[in-house]
Amino acid sequence: MGSEKGVVLLDFWVSPFGQRVRIALAEKGVEYEYSEQSLAEKSPLLLKSNPVHKKIPVLIHDGKPICESLVIVQYIDEVWADKKAPILPKDPYARAQARFWADFIDKKIYECGTRLWKLKGEAQEEAKKEFIDILKLLESELGDKNFFGGDSFGFVDIALVPFTAWFYSYETCANFSVEKEAPKLVAWGKRCTERESVAKSLHDPRKVYEFVCFLKKRFGIE
Repeated sequence: MGSEKGVVLLDFWVSPFGQRVRIALAEKGVEYEYSEQSLAEKSPLLLKSNPVHKKIPVLIHDGKPICESLVIVQYIDEVWADKKAPILPKDPYARAQARFWADFIDKKIYECGTRLWKLKGEAQEEAKKEFIDILKLLESELGDKNFFGGDSFGFVDIALVPFTAWFYSYETCANFSVEKEAPKLVAWGKRCTERESVAKSLHDPRKVYEFVCFLKKRFGIE
């Protein structure tokens, strides 16, 4: 059994990667201390805890740091295995498939989404086409299931759902509709937000858009 004593999350409010960890901790009912980090001036604790990437999120458990959001979610699932439903499926093949799609989301969504608000013109159009293709692939994998793993909310859902709060920003910056392109995915996102763990972890899409506008101004993007 994993101890809940000494659980600290180093995070940044709008980070979809940090939100994955918050959702996982909430799903398992793990109490923790939240430590909001400045990405402009990184704290000594963050630099000490993640000297390789120097990024959030970092979960510190009994003084030991765990880095990278998907690694942290799997750690939470294993350490607090006796608390509530498992996040990853028990079947080895289903588990491998869940890891594959979570990795796909990790490598594709954020990077492509960032190009949607950073770029203009033809480059943005190319990013938009790629992003829509990514959404359609994910929608195809979801199919008619309630969640990616079937009837149970799990690993792939946790990997993807924080980005739904960013969809409004992507749509507004690149002039397209996620719901028009991937309606089943939008419906899935709404089902996910009915869960308390998700509802409490995600921010209003318009607040996220305000943050994106701040980033655009900071990077000199009009």
